[in-house]
Amino acid sequence: MKDDKELDPELYRVAREKGTEPAFTGKFWNNHESGMYTCAVCGNELFSSDSKFDSGTGWPSFTDTADTKNVELKDDSSHGMVRTEVVCKQCGAHLGHLFDDGPADKGGKRYCINSVCLDLKKKE
Repeated sequence: MKDDKELDPELYRVAREKGTEPAFTGKFWNNHESGMYTCAVCGNELFSSDSKFDSGTGWPSFTDTADTKNVELKDDSSHGMVRTEVVCKQCGAHLGHLFDDGPADKGGKRYCINSVCLDLKKKE
């Protein structure tokens, strides 16, 4: 796990200060490689590329987590909205938000995640 002092400024802003990267700018929003997306802070396995889909929002979107034990969902009423925050359960990093507008045939969930909070362990 990286110490907060080791995090680059953008990762710190998003993961620790609950920021959001601009849409269509992150390294993974349009990535189609296979593998496991992990937390950029601690390496916790978060999302499989098998659950990634193009939501058209400009952020990596997933229909499900790799393991529900690895993420925590929290109520978020910041910015005058009621949303569900997605947090890494191992290190507490803010990852993004969960919405109910995902593909209906995959359960209807959309985990909208900031690229900066993710690393990809490519499938070999």
